[in-house]
Amino acid sequence: MRADSIALRLAGLFALVAFGVFLLIGWALYLQVDKHLDLLPEAEVDARYSVLESTIKRFGDAEHWSKLKNKLNLLSAEDKRIRFWVVSPDPTYEYGHPDAEIRRFAQGAPGMRDLTLPGQPFPYKVLVSEFAARDQRPALRFLTAIDTRPFRQTQHALLVALVGLAALGVLLASLLGYWVARIGLRPLTSLSQEADKLSPPNLSQRLQLSPLPPELARFVQAFNATLARVEQAYSRLQSFNADVAHELRSPLTNLIGQTQVVLTRGRSAEDYFEVLQSNLEELERLRSIVNDMLFLASADQGSKARELTCTPLADEVATTLDYLDFILEDAQVSVEVQGDASAPVEKALLRRALINLLHNAVQHTSPGQTIRVEIDTVDAQVHVSVSNPGPAIGETHLPMLFERFYRVDASRSNSGANHGLGLAIVKAIALMHGGSVFASSNAGVNRFGISLPSR
Repeated sequence: MRADSIALRLAGLFALVAFGVFLLIGWALYLQVDKHLDLLPEAEVDARYSVLESTIKRFGDAEHWSKLKNKLNLLSAEDKRIRFWVVSPDPTYEYGHPDAEIRRFAQGAPGMRDLTLPGQPFPYKVLVSEFAARDQRPALRFLTAIDTRPFRQTQHALLVALVGLAALGVLLASLLGYWVARIGLRPLTSLSQEADKLSPPNLSQRLQLSPLPPELARFVQAFNATLARVEQAYSRLQSFNADVAHELRSPLTNLIGQTQVVLTRGRSAEDYFEVLQSNLEELERLRSIVNDMLFLASADQGSKARELTCTPLADEVATTLDYLDFILEDAQVSVEVQGDASAPVEKALLRRALINLLHNAVQHTSPGQTIRVEIDTVDAQVHVSVSNPGPAIGETHLPMLFERFYRVDASRSNSGANHGLGLAIVKAIALMHGGSVFASSNAGVNRFGISLPSR
């Protein structure tokens, strides 16, 4: 091969350009991820604390405190990275068996701090909160902590992956550049002219297979097959983008409108507080939509439930009801559980599906009425259904209720209280377990549920 070979020159240039691009992109990506990884522990701690803050402030008797301990046990069991400590003069209201070091740490100023425990190479990110005495409960210090080890390990793994992928990318760019240069420019020019005619409105067009060399003909066949998949994906994406834009428009419009109104003239501190509180609610709604969309995107990529455990489903329903105890109490509805069966499930995913099904039923159940949870086995399938009294749902709507952003405003009250992804997540979790979902509406009772393989 001559030293001035165009193929070698192009391969060398591809390698040089790829090295520079991978270096810049990898470094920028690493800096951004490193920055956000530092914020993730604090964000997770804040999220856990925000779930419990109102409960701790609201109740001060031993009965409700016992329920809070059960909830703390559940949260700790679900995520081994999370730990809770409660330091109080009364041992009845303590939690987590705080030792002398924890007690000294808790006496510091409230806020976010780092705590390094003996034998731990990485510190805990800890939020220290102080609660005044209420009813029977004395004043206490509440510590919400998360182990930073997974975040630091992820940071190191990311750096190793970026270096390896950059090296592999440079090598592949060099080899592919040499191969492409050797093919020849004339067939590529013809293909380029045809490819230039392709655009989103004309995705039905395809590249011509003749006259082309056999190597390019196979490439064109694969490219045309890809175009067909892209055309289908583009159509779905257009519909999905319209749904997302419609769903995000309302909270964004509220945020902008409220902010513009409050900035038109001077306001009191109370007015600003009310607007900020309202804006926070809208931002929480946006965050919930984004998190749910990320979960559904992962499910669309073919994620499966992995940590399967043969579990009595009635126990999981009871655990979920304990978690939703205060929501059910506020809604003034009761829940009856009938039947039991065991199935191999990933507990965290199943509980999320049950929470969504029960929350959907609570939203559409009037105070004083009863929600029924039924568990039975039919043809090697375990059915878990949640039924609530409510207005009838049309047959045309039932198959669509588990689709994203689908709501039946005319027949379901309070349809604007959620963002229409709860039942879609239930469907995704069922599919991740190899199951399915079902819905029915008969005699004033609306029934939603999932079917899971019993083995």
